[in-house]
Amino acid sequence: MMHTGTPVTVLGLGLMGRALAGAFLSAGHPTTVWNRTMAKADALVARGALLAESPAAAIAASPLVVVCVSDYDAAADVLQGPLDGRVVVNLTSGTPSRARTLAEEVARSGGGYLDGGILAVPEAVGTSGAVLAYSGPRPLYDAHESTLGSLGTGLHLGDEPGLSATHEMATLVLMWGMLDGFLNGAAILGTAGVSATAYLPIAQTAIDTVAGWLPGYARQVDSGSYPADDGTIDTHLAAMAHVVEESESLGVNAELPRLLRALAERAATAGHGASGFVALVEQFREP
Repeated sequence: MMHTGTPVTVLGLGLMGRALAGAFLSAGHPTTVWNRTMAKADALVARGALLAESPAAAIAASPLVVVCVSDYDAAADVLQGPLDGRVVVNLTSGTPSRARTLAEEVARSGGGYLDGGILAVPEAVGTSGAVLAYSGPRPLYDAHESTLGSLGTGLHLGDEPGLSATHEMATLVLMWGMLDGFLNGAAILGTAGVSATAYLPIAQTAIDTVAGWLPGYARQVDSGSYPADDGTIDTHLAAMAHVVEESESLGVNAELPRLLRALAERAATAGHGASGFVALVEQFREP
C-alpha cells in the first residue's frame, strides 16, 4: 500500500484505537502506532504501520497525534514530554473539566489540542456513517480536517475544548433514556407473551415519531415557551399513573415510570400543569 498522506500517530490500540489506525492506513496516511501491549499492533504492522517502542517515539514520528486510551489520566500519562508544535486529538471519553485541564497541559508542553468524541462503533470508523465531533481551536481543526476525514464525518462544535465531552454527556443520557425505555416496554409486553422482536416495529415507529418532534421541542427549549400543542403535562400525568399502576399489577419494575411521573408532578407543582411536555426541561435544569 502506498502511504503518501499526512503522517499520523495513534496512541492506544484497543478495539477503537485499532479501527482508527486502520482507517488512516486505508486512506494512505503513514501511520505510527503505540500500545502498552505491543502484540495488539501486529495486524496493523502487517498492513504497513510502524510500531514505536515508546509514546515519546510515536509522538516524534508525526505532526498529528491521535489518542484513544482508557481515560484522561491515561491520556495525560502517554503525552508526557515535549510536544514541539504537534497537534493532539484526544478521542478518549471523559468529563469536560478534564478535557480543559488536558488542553492546558498539552499547551504547556508546546502542542495544540483538540478534544473529540466518536459517535460510531469500531466497524463503522472510516466510513461516512461514522460521526466524530471535535472541539478546540478552529484553525487547528481546519488544518487537519482532511486527514481526520479519513475516520468519518467530522463536526466542529466550537473553540472551547470541553464542548465535545459536554455533548457526549448529553448524548449518552439521550441514548440510555431510549434504550431503557425500550427495555422497560419489552418487560411489560413480555408479561403478555409478546416478544421483544414482535414489539420492534411499533417501537421503531414510536422512536421515529418522537425524533420528528425534536426540532419543535428544541425551538421551545431555546425560547422558554412551552405551548401545549400535543397535550398538557396534566394529561401526561394521567397516562403515567396508568403505566405505574399496570407495572405494579404485572409485577415488573416500576422505577422508571415512577421517576417520569415524579418529574412531571414537580413540573405541575411549579405551575406547568397546563404547559406542554417541554416544560419538563425546567426540572432537568435544577440541581
